[in-house]
Amino acid sequence: MDFQETAEHSAIREAVASMGAAFGHGYFAACAREKRFADELWAAVFDSGFGAVSLPERYGGGGGGVHETAIVIEELAAQGCPLIHLIVAGMCGPIIDEFGTEEQKERWLPGLAAGTVKMAFAITESEAGSNAPNLSTTARRDGAGWVLKGAKQYITNMDVADAVLVVARTGTDDRGRGLLTMFIVDTDAEGLEYRPIPMEIKEPDQQFSVYLDDVAVPRERLVGGVPDEGLRQVFSGLNPERVNVAAQANGLSRYFIGKAVGYARERNVWGRPIGAHQGVAHPLAEVKIRLELARLMTHKAAWLFDRRLPEVGEAAAVAKLAAADTALAAFDQAVQVHGGNAFASEYGIGDLWGLTRLMRSAPVSREMVLNYVTQHSLGLPRSY
Repeated sequence: MDFQETAEHSAIREAVASMGAAFGHGYFAACAREKRFADELWAAVFDSGFGAVSLPERYGGGGGGVHETAIVIEELAAQGCPLIHLIVAGMCGPIIDEFGTEEQKERWLPGLAAGTVKMAFAITESEAGSNAPNLSTTARRDGAGWVLKGAKQYITNMDVADAVLVVARTGTDDRGRGLLTMFIVDTDAEGLEYRPIPMEIKEPDQQFSVYLDDVAVPRERLVGGVPDEGLRQVFSGLNPERVNVAAQANGLSRYFIGKAVGYARERNVWGRPIGAHQGVAHPLAEVKIRLELARLMTHKAAWLFDRRLPEVGEAAAVAKLAAADTALAAFDQAVQVHGGNAFASEYGIGDLWGLTRLMRSAPVSREMVLNYVTQHSLGLPRSY
């Protein structure tokens, strides 16, 4: 592995960082307050060719991989603009590219690559939790098509999405676990309803409960055209999701550290900057060290995924855990350095607590990551 970033990657970082800085955290916070999607920033990212860097060039993408997507996500977050829907887009497009039929690719990928089409991803259910095969949303055959029935929770940006990837149970295997299938469903389909979930997280990207009441789906909307392949498709999307969440967490850590360091340089007490005191400086240095370790693991996970190497499962999970924990520590230290000013809106720190804390729990909890490492790396008995 080469630890020197390529000139292309450096150029992406510089361009996206400049774009994010032009909008700034003030723009992001205003969108969050107004509960509106960050349309202007989204358009700027895609118009510049950075929104779909992992999709094939033949469909308008950049021809890169999750590594390039992670760079874009990290740099926007480092400017105080962490866009959750870029993480969702980083799942949906690649899933259709890898598993979709040629017709599905031609239908959806150009719009997704251009940013003119948005797609949500619906797997989470209140009763299933992390146990995906235990989903209760069902899809039954109806002539040549399918009918979906069930409910999903915490689905991002249904209000701006044109379609949603829905994971449903289409049978049961010989061990009693659900066989899953993925469908592309229009968000305005008859029988589909969604309602916003009031959240304490201050984000332009909103969360929704989704209800599917006998939603008819034509057979050409079954991803890949073959039923019962959904679990494999889901897991193909989970690893890049974890890498991209780690990248967002790393970007937020950089944002918080930058805020704290800038304040520690400028804030004078007893005739000297507070950053001259080890009680302020050392905790920041420790967070900086943790950030560099988390970034290293994130880069490794992206590298493994783009080369389709089997070690990516553990690496992506570990990267997500390390980066999420570090982001929360960086936030806490930024608050400590700023004192009471951390809670003033003008300093752009306090409003990011909810999203920062969320990343410790989602899209995979710390406990499930530790369970994975316990079982697969340490060879200890499965605990659940």
